[in-house]
Amino acid sequence: MESLKNERMDKLMDAIAGLRTAEEAYAFMEDLCSIAELKAMEQRFTVARLLRKKMPYNLIINETGASTTTISRVNRSLLYGNGSYNRIFERLDDNP
Repeated sequence: MESLKNERMDKLMDAIAGLRTAEEAYAFMEDLCSIAELKAMEQRFTVARLLRKKMPYNLIINETGASTTTISRVNRSLLYGNGSYNRIFERLDDNP
């Protein structure tokens, strides 16, 4: 993530961190991102949830339409990333 870190990115992350409600988040993300970008993020988030619940790849593909490449990338982030998925799922009380 270090390659992404700069003053402008800090401002964006501060803006996201400052959102107070789901409605604010919807409004901001709809202005910021295309529908395709939002759907891709939602798909990755759902894949991460299902992987944490130990769902097999073939069932994740059927449920989300994600490619095996996407599932593998998300799985790598869950296993070797900075722990952000797990931190968020714990806050959401979305434990396996």
